Amino acid sequence: MSRDSASQKETLFKVLRYIKKYWFYLGMSVFMAAISVALTLYVPILIGNAIDLIIDKGSVDFAGILAILYRMAAAIVFTAIAQWIMNVCNNKMTFGIVKDMRDEAFMKIEVLPLKYIDSRSYGEVVSRIIADVDQLADGLLMGFTQLFTGVITILGTLTIMLTIDVGITAVVVLLTPVSFLVANLIAKKTYRMFKLQSETRGEQTALIDEMVGSQRVVQAFGHEEKALEQFDEINGRLQEASLKAIFFSSIANPATRFVNSLVYTGVGIMGAILAIAGGISVGQLVCLLTYANQYTKPFNEISGVVTELQNALACAGRILELIEEEPQIPEADDAAELLDVKGNVSLSQVYFSYVPEQKLIQNFNLHVKPGQRVAIVGPTGCGKTTVINLLMRFYDVDGGKILVEGKDIRDVTRKSLRTSYGMVLQDTWLKAGTIRENIIMGKPQATEEEIIAAAKEAHAHSFIKRLPGGYDTVITEAGGNLSQGQKQLLCIARVMLCQPDMLILDEATSSIDTRTELKIQNAFAKLMEGRTSFIVAHRLSTIKGADIILVMKDGNIIEQGSHETLLAAEGFYAKLYNSQFAL
Repeated sequence: MSRDSASQKETLFKVLRYIKKYWFYLGMSVFMAAISVALTLYVPILIGNAIDLIIDKGSVDFAGILAILYRMAAAIVFTAIAQWIMNVCNNKMTFGIVKDMRDEAFMKIEVLPLKYIDSRSYGEVVSRIIADVDQLADGLLMGFTQLFTGVITILGTLTIMLTIDVGITAVVVLLTPVSFLVANLIAKKTYRMFKLQSETRGEQTALIDEMVGSQRVVQAFGHEEKALEQFDEINGRLQEASLKAIFFSSIANPATRFVNSLVYTGVGIMGAILAIAGGISVGQLVCLLTYANQYTKPFNEISGVVTELQNALACAGRILELIEEEPQIPEADDAAELLDVKGNVSLSQVYFSYVPEQKLIQNFNLHVKPGQRVAIVGPTGCGKTTVINLLMRFYDVDGGKILVEGKDIRDVTRKSLRTSYGMVLQDTWLKAGTIRENIIMGKPQATEEEIIAAAKEAHAHSFIKRLPGGYDTVITEAGGNLSQGQKQLLCIARVMLCQPDMLILDEATSSIDTRTELKIQNAFAKLMEGRTSFIVAHRLSTIKGADIILVMKDGNIIEQGSHETLLAAEGFYAKLYNSQFAL
């Protein structure tokens, strides 16, 4: 078995597990399909009987034909009702499966380790949850709708044809494998092409997401032509993959139609010979030709379903890859809630690197007492933000341990750990919604008075009141209709509202004007009173009042002490500090 076939079969079994939940709709769909097919197959028998009642000119049994017409009308009406119920069941089942898969995929994103998100483009992940699941829905809907009726039609027509004439039925059965062989050869090729199409579409979505999200930077650096070249290259590959996928999928139907025409021709020739010899009546010949056509028609439909399912399974494989990704290290069953946090934090012999081959933090040791302000400084890439990621347990240490109030952070719940910290980053993040919704993110039950007080502390109240809707002003995704400084003030207000036990400030005032920054620094100083605080700063003038300054280089603490002590030592920190004031 080829690798593609094995992967395809494995994906199919995984998708079938999602169907188990909807066994009632599946059963009803199959039952209604059987009724629909049975009634559809009953109509040719009635037509044949009606033809046999037309004996000769002037010898037509009009009463018998009328009775047959009534039965045909009833069969058609009940067929329509059965097909409607079947389609309702198929829709319920398909979009229920799609909903479940999207729910699982989004829930998985919430528990994936941060390294998964960091190592992939956002657009590619979005493409799996949106575009790929939509393609899967289209394939499943077509599959459920046509596959059941097609299979039942094939079995039903064969059964009835056997009761009319065994020889003609044998011709039909002998020619059937040719149709399957042709469809199978084409299906293998189309699966590879649809898989490549799906992957390339994800790559294209990722580029569009990246370019749209960074349009200002793209235009500022004149990157438009390069971006267009990248898009054209990916779009060209998508066009090629799509054309090949559509080409191979489109030849399935005419190829099977050719085989089916051979079947119809064989039935017509043999049936005509038998009718002339008196073996069957003219009505039975018409009946056999109708059944031969109905027998071959599902093969055309199924070949179309098979090619559509190739696309659906290729897309299902991508979304299942995301769903089956290893989640972040699960919390221990006896993980405790981190309560009564005073601010005792210890890092003991900590080792960590993002890539095993590139060592970063090695044998990192630090003990912070309650209420101390710890500043972390050093050149770009030295590991400052990495320490923050470890404290928040966005990443787990490779060696050593981090303790809060004497408890290893791997033995407490992530939620209680992260709730203990208030965090303001250089990269601001706001969700689409109102100003109020963004401020109360960490404290949804906050009162109006608390919200306004926090905004005033963050010096955001004045600009919020100037907005058209005040605190009810709707902002776009990532706060696109606010300035960078205003976005940062809202993020600060969010922390001010929560009044956390400990603080992490990673370049928290980098986008704020100097005058406002001084006011914010005073507000932070008030907030930090009695709270353990970790401050990452490039402007060293802002961290003079820190109790401990950690000077990092290549993942290690090379100096630590107060501002005055480190200046007096005339070491690396003194050089960094003086370089910011050099003429």
